[in-house]
Amino acid sequence: MSTRPSRQKACVEGEREAAPGWRAAPPRREHPSPEPTPPASLLPFQASCVQYRLVVRDANTLQIRQLYTCLDQIQHIEWSADSLFILCALYKRGLVQVWSLEQPEWHCKIDEGSAGLVASCWSPDGRHILNTTEFHLRITVWSLCTKSVSYIKYPKACQQGVTFTRDGRYLALAERRDCKDYVSILVCSDWQLLRHFDTDTQDLAGIEWAPNGCVLAAWDSCLEYKILLYSLDGRLLSTFCAYEWSLGIKSVAWSPSSQFLAVGSYDGKVRILNHVTWKMITEFGHPATINNPKIVVYKEAEKSPPLVLGRLAFPPPRAAAGPLSSTESKYEVASVPVSLQTLKPAADRANPRIGVGALAFSPDSCFLATRSDSVPTAVWIWDIQKLRLLAVLEQLSAVRCFQWDPRQARLAICTGGSKVYLWSPAGCVSVQVPGEGDFQVLSLCWHLSGDSLALLSKDHFCLCFLETEQGVGTAFGQRADHT
Repeated sequence: MSTRPSRQKACVEGEREAAPGWRAAPPRREHPSPEPTPPASLLPFQASCVQYRLVVRDANTLQIRQLYTCLDQIQHIEWSADSLFILCALYKRGLVQVWSLEQPEWHCKIDEGSAGLVASCWSPDGRHILNTTEFHLRITVWSLCTKSVSYIKYPKACQQGVTFTRDGRYLALAERRDCKDYVSILVCSDWQLLRHFDTDTQDLAGIEWAPNGCVLAAWDSCLEYKILLYSLDGRLLSTFCAYEWSLGIKSVAWSPSSQFLAVGSYDGKVRILNHVTWKMITEFGHPATINNPKIVVYKEAEKSPPLVLGRLAFPPPRAAAGPLSSTESKYEVASVPVSLQTLKPAADRANPRIGVGALAFSPDSCFLATRSDSVPTAVWIWDIQKLRLLAVLEQLSAVRCFQWDPRQARLAICTGGSKVYLWSPAGCVSVQVPGEGDFQVLSLCWHLSGDSLALLSKDHFCLCFLETEQGVGTAFGQRADHT
């Protein structure tokens, strides 16, 4: 990592959504092939939307490569798995438009008609699109190759009701019929039903496959603490319940190795289940005070730069007008005991800000990052090999988003300010986002290679290129014109 100022800055204003992806350059063909094309020369491309326009750029230079015009305002964009196609969902019109990077003149329009549209996504093969109609009446599977249509009935409107195995062979779907919860497992090659079974849940909240595709986790709503584990053939392997008569599960995450299942609860604890017995091996709490001297507590500290005497311009230039642009930020190692800022939840409101609202494993399954909603300014880093708390990062503002580098144990954090924060086992750093005015980083997204990071604000984004072992410095690519 590097804290040096960037060589160049890159900021694209007026573009709402970024979806970094890989794009290959295969031979041209007349119709979409049912088989994904193996990459010939991998080139990073980035897509964003501005109202009804889709802009595809070179992710290294931000040069515009393709510009597409949709029929109405775009609400969602998504790359296919092989990055040869990109879909644009126009929920208000009940339309999905698909564009090809290989053949810009080719396009596809899917109209759900009076059924409406509330969600749209790709299947793992990149040749089928799954559209969910209004009121979750059905899921329609459209084939780009054969133009065939399949229907899946009774999808449940829940937190995470559709999940694919990582190899793309199977789809698990949460269903609700006759006031009971069910799960259907379908074969993605022909969308035929493989298994159908009921779940012992009052109100199924979500399902998720283990990364190895052998176990399916299903969990109940927050009103009942229950998580169930099923095999591929629908057999119930285990049921876990930590406590009763209180708000239950709030977040769930598999480790990439499929050896651990982390369950975040409303009681402020994370419970780790093992893949052998599916029993709890440990639980992690989130106390408001850190007393253990072996735990490293990083506290963000901001201080204004020294005042330079001289002529002052009035009004101040735009680059210096932002509320956070005139401050520097760094981490300081705090001495224990350390008292963290806590938030008292409103007792008379639904969905109280308590419990573990976010958790994520590092790609090597060695670390777990968590955020307790009652301590919103802190990110907790747990050592999974030693089953202990390793570090705590306390920010000046509430943490909005964090995400692991897909290639190594490096965590990126944003708090809605003009900085991005990076943690690794070697330490942590605060980096100011260069640009005009106040760039408020509301969310972020890693590139699959792990060498760049998309930072998104309300109405523009920028790309951050991180230092690598080959000596490529931190950079924020060149500023692009409005499109």
